[in-house]
Amino acid sequence: MPPKDRFVEFCIEQFSPLGRIDSRYMFGGWCLYCNGAVFALIADGALYLKGDSHNIPEFKSRGLQPFKPFPDKPDSMKYFQAPPEIFEDPGALRHWCGGAIAASLRKKGKR
Repeated sequence: MPPKDRFVEFCIEQFSPLGRIDSRYMFGGWCLYCNGAVFALIADGALYLKGDSHNIPEFKSRGLQPFKPFPDKPDSMKYFQAPPEIFEDPGALRHWCGGAIAASLRKKGKR
């Protein structure tokens, strides 16, 4: 496992007001967890937040693109680019990351 880079450490620090933030290296990127719920991933230096039927429309309305693990293939995951204002506005951080955490918890509840 490679060491955490500065961006991963930065995100962990920024998201700490949300709860206990843990990270795990997986498949060439980093998954971020808040109190055990995976809510974000970092790949190729970009942050993506978990989406579901509740918050995907908001990502799409902002033109935020889904994560594509293989750029040459059309498949995408239900993780979307994070809007840049989450790093400048605590309210935006709570809104967008809170929505991603809620999406993770809803998925856990379906199992």
